[in-house]
Amino acid sequence: MTIKWISTLLLSAALLASPATAQDRAAETRPIHDRSQWLPPSVPTSDDVLRIPAPAGYNAPKGSFVLVGGRLFDGTGAAARPATIVVEGKTITAVLKPDDRNWPKDAIVYDVTGKTVMPGLIDLHMHLTFLDADDMSVYSDSNISGAQSVMRGLGRMGIYLQSGVTSVRDVGSHGDAPFVLKKLQAAGEIPGPRIFAAGQLITMTGGHGAGHAFGPGYPEVGDGNPNSMVRIASGPDEWREAVRIQFAKGADLIKLASEYSQAEISAAVDEAHSLGLPVTVDAETQYIDMAIKAGVDSIEHPLPRSDAAIALMAKKGVASVPTLIPYRIITRSSGGYFGSTSRRFQLNETTILDMARKMRRAGVKMGIGLDLIMNWPEYMPGAYINELESFTQIGFTRTEALVAATKTSAEIMRMGDRLGTIERGKLADIIVVDGNPDQDLSALKKVRTAFVNGRLMLQDGRLFMPAHEEKPLPSAK
Repeated sequence: MTIKWISTLLLSAALLASPATAQDRAAETRPIHDRSQWLPPSVPTSDDVLRIPAPAGYNAPKGSFVLVGGRLFDGTGAAARPATIVVEGKTITAVLKPDDRNWPKDAIVYDVTGKTVMPGLIDLHMHLTFLDADDMSVYSDSNISGAQSVMRGLGRMGIYLQSGVTSVRDVGSHGDAPFVLKKLQAAGEIPGPRIFAAGQLITMTGGHGAGHAFGPGYPEVGDGNPNSMVRIASGPDEWREAVRIQFAKGADLIKLASEYSQAEISAAVDEAHSLGLPVTVDAETQYIDMAIKAGVDSIEHPLPRSDAAIALMAKKGVASVPTLIPYRIITRSSGGYFGSTSRRFQLNETTILDMARKMRRAGVKMGIGLDLIMNWPEYMPGAYINELESFTQIGFTRTEALVAATKTSAEIMRMGDRLGTIERGKLADIIVVDGNPDQDLSALKKVRTAFVNGRLMLQDGRLFMPAHEEKPLPSAK
């Protein structure tokens, strides 16, 4: 045995025993497992991130319709133009020139002359069941019922749809409520936007949002409160298990929140990616460095981070959902963000725009999310328009801001192949606006019609449900 060989062996042993090296190994997470190699395009699947095989014509409404006479803003970044849109079932089957009448003879024809037809808006950050301000003094996550959560979410879905939002990414809600609402909406049983649900937000004991997990009757930390909107986890194994629990419920993504160790977030991201789920994180300062190292797919909020972290986000394709509007509401309502251990830094209207502007200049992919908690959905659609206007303040044109709200946001959800633009083969999530939002964003206050998955769900600015169709009684034997 040579001295050189012994030295190498001793060095290897020292490295294996080093905590820092063990942490680095834990950070080597795998990318999102792509199952497309096992599912060719000819196999129909569910219209969500899970892409579960489904029967042909899955969840498609009957019949067809045509939108004629309007100007099309298709969400690709191209200039608006006159066009006719043909939808059969749940799919856009053609985008025709105005004089082309090549559509099914039995199609319902909607005359949208003088209006703009465009992809439905997307909100990448919302909490369907977050307690209202009045309820927070009475209820906690431990004594709120599932029925209350579902009814609260149902009301908010209506507000969002009336504001032109046809897809929402729920990044933390109570128990199984978001999954119940997702299933009912997808079946066309309730009007509202598509739901892409994360299930419970995952954080450590004392981490951001952990207060929602406590209250009278809360079980021991680590056991988990199934009705909470937050899942407490401690150590890499519990973070993996927390991810698996959301996956078992039907999650479309995983939402993590600081604080955490490198080993914890790396384990969670690795587990989520192995299951085919993207990960987004509510993080700040050094926790953003950890998140990038772990391989997260997007980062929420305009919170402090280094220039090096911003550059790494751009290099590694980590998207940003800056959510500028909630911090503007907080600052104007209470003078600042107070009382949170996860917000120990300066945070005001200037800092949030500066951070968003830095990310824009660095080339970070950016989508639209509002984070309207408590009774803040009442600010819709003005809150959404305000977020779009903020994007124009940090360097986006109006057209680019609307693309961020549609095409880019769909891509961040990993749904860019099915949503976000009006093109042949895409799902028919379409809104009709009384005005030209690409020229004046405030026109989005006048969304008159909305189709979600080819189903009419908003008519004349009001929620729409088709009339009940009576089924005949069983025949007498």
